[in-house]
Amino acid sequence: MCGRFAQYRIAWEYLEPIGLQLPLVGGVDPEPIGRYNVAPRSRVRILHQDPDGLRWDLVPWGWEPFWAKGKRPPAINARGETAATGKFFKAIWTDGRCVIPADGWYEWVQLDPNDKKSKQPYYIRRRDQAPMYFAGIGQFRRDGSEPRDGDGFVIITADSDQGMVDIHDRRPVVLSPECAASWLNPELPAVEAEEIIHRHSEPVDAFEWYPVGKAVGNVRNDGQGLIAKASF
Repeated sequence: MCGRFAQYRIAWEYLEPIGLQLPLVGGVDPEPIGRYNVAPRSRVRILHQDPDGLRWDLVPWGWEPFWAKGKRPPAINARGETAATGKFFKAIWTDGRCVIPADGWYEWVQLDPNDKKSKQPYYIRRRDQAPMYFAGIGQFRRDGSEPRDGDGFVIITADSDQGMVDIHDRRPVVLSPECAASWLNPELPAVEAEEIIHRHSEPVDAFEWYPVGKAVGNVRNDGQGLIAKASF
């Protein structure tokens, strides 16, 4: 995880629950985002906090440090166990915290271990169908500066447990609105940020999951039908 997710609501439906009384620099589009198949390398709406307020920016999904360019595709996820201490994400851990608002994400289950093509996609969302907030880190413009070459973000992941491990052994770190507000605070000490990742992500029983059609596997497909429960 996480290789695809949905982000389809109006921006304010994600922003209001967080409750930060800060200026929103640049405003937001009043129309629904309407993306049901967000894929790596695409530009995605993320939320981060700068000294002049909150920014609702389009940033590429995927990042790599300058010394790793060309060695492999940019990372799209960061393991929560090592993101704060590993060399790869060192440059963005301290001052690159961001939140990726979402409505759900997809995982694929291999039904036949001898057939790599026998994969069934599942859609995972909150049981109450409220917005969710992925914890992320990245490199993005600050203080109104122009985007730079190499900008991007990654989603932090953790081990799955309970029934979700049957779908995938990893899952995104999903924060409550309150924890998302804390995560965005640039003055939050690094040790407290690690505490949020390890101890305050939403529990597995906050989610539900069900099979969906295989059309989501094609990045060119989009639309509300992708999150409809599959009928067999």
